[in-house]
Amino acid sequence: MNFTKIFKYSCLFAVACFFVSCSKDENVAPSNELDGLSPAMTLVNENHQIEVYTADGKFYTGYNRIYFQIRNADGSLINNATATWTPVMNMMNMKHCCPASAVTKKENAQSTYGGHIVFQMAGGDEEYWELTINYTINGNDYTAKSKIEVGAAPRRVVETFQASDGKNYVMAMVEPTAPRVAINDMKAVLYRMESMMNFIPVEDYKIKIDPRMPGMGNHTSPNNMDLTQGADGVYLGKLSLTMTGYWKINLQLENNDQDIIKGEPVTETNEGSSIYFELEF
Repeated sequence: MNFTKIFKYSCLFAVACFFVSCSKDENVAPSNELDGLSPAMTLVNENHQIEVYTADGKFYTGYNRIYFQIRNADGSLINNATATWTPVMNMMNMKHCCPASAVTKKENAQSTYGGHIVFQMAGGDEEYWELTINYTINGNDYTAKSKIEVGAAPRRVVETFQASDGKNYVMAMVEPTAPRVAINDMKAVLYRMESMMNFIPVEDYKIKIDPRMPGMGNHTSPNNMDLTQGADGVYLGKLSLTMTGYWKINLQLENNDQDIIKGEPVTETNEGSSIYFELEF
């Protein structure tokens, strides 16, 4: 085979590879958009397929970071949608919602949307959660709905309570998810229930913390910092963990008048608050 033919076939091969590569890549998001995420469920309607992702492909009581992508019937990804979501618990004789953030584009993503949802309780066969996603593309409105399985978190990471002001609150721990013997960044979200279907973020309160080890004489730790609200609405503080094992993080909720409206201090006669989170590592 002469040089001219070799050159001709090499060019044809390169062009073929180019088109195969484009055909393969045009319907998928950049791989880093879904790094660290696992498929959790799929919602389907007549027009689209919505693929939902979490860190481990599951939903738990407490704070959940949730992401999704919307695909056309041909598999191509939608990158210009606006969306909202509504999680609803269907109980035997009533329905209620739970705290949920706005839906926004994932940071540095083209076609991945998400936010957080705080499930106050686990679901089951007869009482179960449903997730509805409403979205708009090019001025057209769509909706997709599906039952979702919400399991109980292994430790107490969410509190639902009525405070002394007569209002109902939901508080959930966000971080640490991988605690270590150190001063850990601690994060939490706080919502107030306006109705069974409406929860709003609470602003400018303080979440006081007192971590203890009940199995080790109920000792505490130094250099903790109570949680105050950051610019993104999440409450931020510092949690000092001095050894591995089971920790009970006693909580008190202080309103913006500096009144404690829920929770009790740990004293010689009171081993723990009525509201708390748990960690074990």
